[in-house]
Amino acid sequence: MSIVPHSLHDEVAHRLREEIFDGDLAPGSFLDEAALCARLQISRTPLREALKVLTAEGLLRHEPRRGCFVAEVTDKDLDDIFPVIALLEGRCAFEAARNATDAELDALEAMHQRLARCAKARRINDYYAANYAIHEAIIAMADNRWLAQVIGDLRKILKLARLQTLQVPGRLEQSLSEHLAVFAALKARDSEGADAAMRTHLQRQREALRTLAKNPRPRF
Repeated sequence: MSIVPHSLHDEVAHRLREEIFDGDLAPGSFLDEAALCARLQISRTPLREALKVLTAEGLLRHEPRRGCFVAEVTDKDLDDIFPVIALLEGRCAFEAARNATDAELDALEAMHQRLARCAKARRINDYYAANYAIHEAIIAMADNRWLAQVIGDLRKILKLARLQTLQVPGRLEQSLSEHLAVFAALKARDSEGADAAMRTHLQRQREALRTLAKNPRPRF
């Protein structure tokens, strides 16, 4: 099946996005259009459309007469983003507590059991994956596409920062405790409690990052 033009630039955007998230395209690095066209075996048109998409997402910055560079996330960016995403994910938890079915809560309980096993075994990468899946599940249970869209956009910027909060001593146990508090509120159908617990969870992530910045440790 032939690839229609709009899907080609979507594919290019997806590939470059993954290269940015994986660190293959480092923060601050210049994107050489000619070199990218040669490497990806595409013309300038789909590449430039892809670059526009990534610029709109905040993953690239465009400088007139210079071109595109991979965005760099500053401490101020993190200070600005975390209170916003805490409010948004808190609202997701609020709505999830009202909307979740019993089956969804049962599935979420199993996910938290897996999270606890990962924490106990100190399987950090698996913990990050389970943590992400739980956040995604709560967003889905909220059933609010506008919240999901905005959170998704902000998450891309946070992913660009390659955050490693679990490097902070004691943060793994603290994170698990916070997740269990969110889940307890969801299971009790306590909307206000779920909102507050989720906001606390996100705010403490920012606090952990400040601690990490002062006392950097090797990455897991």
